[in-house]
Amino acid sequence: MNELRVVFMGSPDFAVPALRSLAAEYAVVGVVSQPDRPAGRGMTLTPPPVKVAALELGIPLIQPEKLKEPGVFEQLSAWAPDLIVVAAFGQLLRKNVLELPRYGCVNIHASLLPKHRGAAPIQAAILAGDELAGVTIMKMDEGLDTGPMIKQASFKMAADETGGSLFGKLSSLGGELLMQTLPGYLSGETMPTPQPTEGMSYIGMIKKEDGQLNLNEPLAVLERKVRAYSPWPGTSLQLEGWAAVLKVRKVSMQPGRAKIGWRKVVAGLPAVAAADGWLLLEELQPAGKKAMAGKAFLAGYKDWDTE
Repeated sequence: MNELRVVFMGSPDFAVPALRSLAAEYAVVGVVSQPDRPAGRGMTLTPPPVKVAALELGIPLIQPEKLKEPGVFEQLSAWAPDLIVVAAFGQLLRKNVLELPRYGCVNIHASLLPKHRGAAPIQAAILAGDELAGVTIMKMDEGLDTGPMIKQASFKMAADETGGSLFGKLSSLGGELLMQTLPGYLSGETMPTPQPTEGMSYIGMIKKEDGQLNLNEPLAVLERKVRAYSPWPGTSLQLEGWAAVLKVRKVSMQPGRAKIGWRKVVAGLPAVAAADGWLLLEELQPAGKKAMAGKAFLAGYKDWDTE
């Protein structure tokens, strides 16, 4: 095993492959993760996936709410890292942390920087209609995803790519690319290069209300939202004359002209008119019921048509 001392910072499932890959090749001397949070219907206190992996691997762990809390920097210093690796950690690193390891801090970011800086790059790639998705390994500075790039890898997204499916692909790719990148970076053979000044975009935190579909928007925008926000926060429709909110799981599109919000059956599926055509609801979930196919929904809701 390489004797390089590494501290890993991350919390969600996205970061787990990178932690496991690192621990197999390098001396991971400490892990920093977010605190346990209430989750599920019972709001049970649940550890972040990175904590679970760290405990399985026998790696010392701390879970501060913020890195600036008393004692956190002292613990980082005691671990004496040569390198800090960050993946979906959710906090900016201050100058004292950035300068602690001799090789600096590197981040696994789930976009092709400078596109989609910020908190939700995976969803952003789908929302933007990008052809390619990918991962950037970057050396961190004090800005938000502004540091110089070390290496990138990309692939063509599937036409039916969802936030969930892309998350899994980029998580695996991030771990693989990190391990491909570190030998050259640590030896000085691969040097970080500044990000391009053109093509920069930013996406903030996704909120639950972002999943509310607005039928005044074009079909393509709505279809991308349904895919990007699957599984979280999910998408929904509040239709005129329809008391309950409908959760929308999967859609297709048929161009046309109709009054926005009108409903009819198109190709055997419940459809609702948007700005430039019909949004066909291939899979949906009525309030209080399980998800079902659009055709099964019509069998139980005979009053769908408004024309």
